[in-house]
Parts: sequence; C-alpha cells; structure tokens
Amino acid sequence: MLILGRVWLLFVLSFVIVWAAQVESTVDRQEIVSGESVTLQITAKGDKVAFPNIQEINGMKVTDAGTSRQSAVSVTFNGIKSEVSTVKRYRFEPTRDMTIPAYTVNISGKQYRTQPIRIKVLKNNAQPSTQFSFALSTNKKSVYVGESFIATIAMTISNTLTGIQISDYIAPTAKEFFIKEIPGQKEYQRNGYSVIEKKYILTTKKEGNYTISPATARFGEPDMRRQDIFGRYAMRWRTITSNALTVEVKAQTNDADLIGEFSLDSKIDTQSVQANKPVNLTIKIKGKGSLEDFEFPQYDIDGVTIYSDKAKVQSDLVNDTLVSNYTKSFAFISEKSFVIPSRSISMYNPQTKEKKTLKIPQYKIEIKGKNAVVTTSSEKNESKQEVQNVQTKVEAKKEKKENTLSWWMLVVAFILGLCMMYLWRYIPSIVQKQTRAYKEHEALQTLYAHIGEDATIEEMVRKLYARKNGDKSIQIDKKELHEMLERFR
Repeated sequence: MLILGRVWLLFVLSFVIVWAAQVESTVDRQEIVSGESVTLQITAKGDKVAFPNIQEINGMKVTDAGTSRQSAVSVTFNGIKSEVSTVKRYRFEPTRDMTIPAYTVNISGKQYRTQPIRIKVLKNNAQPSTQFSFALSTNKKSVYVGESFIATIAMTISNTLTGIQISDYIAPTAKEFFIKEIPGQKEYQRNGYSVIEKKYILTTKKEGNYTISPATARFGEPDMRRQDIFGRYAMRWRTITSNALTVEVKAQTNDADLIGEFSLDSKIDTQSVQANKPVNLTIKIKGKGSLEDFEFPQYDIDGVTIYSDKAKVQSDLVNDTLVSNYTKSFAFISEKSFVIPSRSISMYNPQTKEKKTLKIPQYKIEIKGKNAVVTTSSEKNESKQEVQNVQTKVEAKKEKKENTLSWWMLVVAFILGLCMMYLWRYIPSIVQKQTRAYKEHEALQTLYAHIGEDATIEEMVRKLYARKNGDKSIQIDKKELHEMLERFR
C-alpha cells in the first residue's frame, strides 16, 4: 500500500499546473458623490509582480492604500493548481466624471494591461448640510498687530446618523499668525446634534488682510450596500473641508509692549540681607489677551550677579475670552548694597483704545556685613605688602649673588631639575583643582534653583558664590556638596 501511495502521489504531481498569469482592475464604486473617495484595486496573478508607480490619476493625487499577497492551492481532476495573487490598492478623490486609464503590470518579465474604468461623480445634495457640518469661525474679524483672537473648528453631526467615524484631522493653518492649540476639545448636545469643538489661539504678526486656510478631515459612514462575511457594513469615506476665513490686521496707532487689558504685580522677598545671600523678585502679569510671545527684559546691574528662570505662561478661555497669566522670577546676589531699577511696560487696550503703563517700582537693597568685606580687602592688601617685601629681599639676594663663581650655575641648574621633578608630582592636583573650580560653578547653578528648599542648600550656595568671587578662605565640604547634587540629578 505504501508503494501504491507513492506512485499515486507522483502521478498527481506530474499534472500540477500553475495558473496563467493575469491582471484585473476593479473599483469599490463607479458612481460617487462629490467629496467621496474611490479605491482602485489591481490584482495580479503570478510570481514576480511589478506594479505601476501611480502618483496621480487624471491630475488627482493618489494615496497608496496598501499591498496584500495571497496564495492558494486546490486539487482538481486535472491535477493540483496553485495560484499566487498580489493586490495593490490606490485611493483618490475624483472631482469630476473621468476614466481611469489602463495600466501596465509586469509579471515574470511579461507585460499585461488592465482595462479602463469609467467613474461618474454626482453633485452633492442638500442632505450633508442638514445632517452634518464642518465650520471654522473666529471671535474677531478685525484685530491690531500683536492682538490675539480665538479660532474655533466645530463639527456638527445629526444624532440620526450612526456609525460615523472621523480620522486624519488636519488643523487650519496661517503662516501670518502665531497659532497655539488649546488642549482638549469640547463636546456637547444641541437641538438633536452632537457638536465637537476645537479651539486655537492666533496672534497677529504684521499688518494686512490674511486668510486662515480651512481644516480638513476624513468622514466615514456605513455603506448599506456592502457587507462583510460577518454582516458588518463597509465604511464609505470622503474628505470634508471647512470654510476659510479672512482676518483684517490693522497697524497699531500706538506702539505698545502688550495688547489687551492687563495688571502687574511685583513682589520682593526682602530688602535687607547678608552678603552673597539672594534677593528674590517675582513679577506677575495677568489679564485679557495673549502673553505667549511676551518676554520681560533682563536686569543688568554693576557688581550684582543676576539669575532668572524661564517665564511661565498659562492661557485659558473664560466665557470665550482669552485670559493669560505670566510669571517670571529674578534673584540678585551681591557683596554690597545696590538698587534694582524701576521698569515700565506699555499696554494698549483695543477695546477702550487707551494706552497705559504698567510699572515695577525701584527697590533699594541693603547688604549687611560690610565690615567683613572691608576686613577681607585689608587682609588682601597686607598679603600684597608681604609679597612685595619678600620680592624685595629676593632681589637683594640676587644682587649679592651676582659676583658668585660661574660653577654655581651648574649647581643651580641641578637643583632646578630636582625641583621640576618634585613639582611634576603635583601637576595632576593642579589640573584637578581647575576641574573642581569648573564643577563648583556648575554646582552653583544647580543648587541655586533649590535655594528655598533647605537652609543647608542656601548656606552652600552662599559659600560657592563667595569662592566664585575669589574668597579662597571659604572651605567647601566636598562630600556634603556631592550629596546635595545627587539629590537633584
């Protein structure tokens, strides 16, 4: 029986036939409504298939919708038939009646042609406008340069539509505006419709009339004419496009730092501190309008080290009005008393057409411990005097040695060689000190951001700053400094 089985298998295999290579082109629909998409499917049967590179069809952009490959084997009275099919899909959106041309497919070195397909495009009827809308709107049609306004994309879908899907959303754009997306979206019900809103903050750059381009998305709804093997309806997709809008941007009648209605508050934590201890100034601006692009100017005071953080800006919508909060902090460190100068920020209110000035007052800062600084300077002067005395003695000795015998020069050279060998052992220590000074500078920047969290950190910052200014009498506990830095890495 085994021998008979093998004979039968060889007999059957001798009749194996590979189906002839062939191509076929089809579309999911030959009649569509304007705005809907068509998927062209080219099926090639055979091995080593090369499909055409289709970038556009009759001037309309084509999107590659994917490639799939299938193989099947069947037994017939004529033997075993094997078939390999490769399917290539192309999706595009016809805007008018057209004919998909014939394309050439290469299969195993031979050329095969598809058949042309006729597509009919129907005009959009009134139904989409009553059951669905996709609209762009703004709260202002005319603004001043630097003024902000709100743009809203609203998608309204009738509750009678079921199984709707939205994908591939692209937001509106306008290169003449700064655009910031407001996180999240608002969803609610209104008169039998589901409404989805997405909002953006737009800030004008320059004078002129500018257009905000429409938003786009893909809108899918069940196609009742097509079902899969599980009874689920296929999706019929089309691209939806909102309207575009034109906004007039007018030149400012008065130059101003801010456009809107704002108030300013400045607060300083102390006006009397020890030397090298920071004085913190916090500036807060809040009100109606945008502060996204505003940057408070830096302070520059002679003899004072100034640190500042990155400004924190928060924007929210309150009853469809843009409300912004701006916070920025400065820290001033010095060994002597100084004055933080006053600052002024101009503001123009387009509603009242008034220009106002927001002011930050002048702050006089008293630094305690001046005597210690004077003493340090005195000690430095004394040290300089001692150095001068030593140099004088050395010069005197040199004069006495001018008359010594020349053979002493050999002795001096020998001694200098020994000294160089001795000093060579300490070069790594010198390099290490330079590296350590660089690390102390980094440590000062790192720890300063956390100066208010711990009294020991504040003390370490004070010491690092004193060493940075040349006070070598300050000793730093390297172990303690390392532990502090590790806390914030």
